[in-house]
Amino acid sequence: MDLSLLKLILQIVLAVTGLLLIMLVLLHRGRGGGLSDMFGGGVAAGASASGVAERNLNRITVGMAIVWALCAIGLGVLMRVMAVTG
Repeated sequence: MDLSLLKLILQIVLAVTGLLLIMLVLLHRGRGGGLSDMFGGGVAAGASASGVAERNLNRITVGMAIVWALCAIGLGVLMRVMAVTG
């Protein structure tokens, strides 16, 4: 695979995961409720259901952050390799 194609793919994945990460963080319920109230998070009927939803949201957010960080590191390594090889 051509390194410039790999660079493009990593840049696209980094941008998409960055936007998704921003949206996921905004969906988290903070002290004031946040945007999760706008999407029905404040109308949760049972405490256990909202706890499970919040736990799943935490897991998805952490997973997305790991993917974003790996893409950022991979892009940095790739840029260094491209600079050395010319």
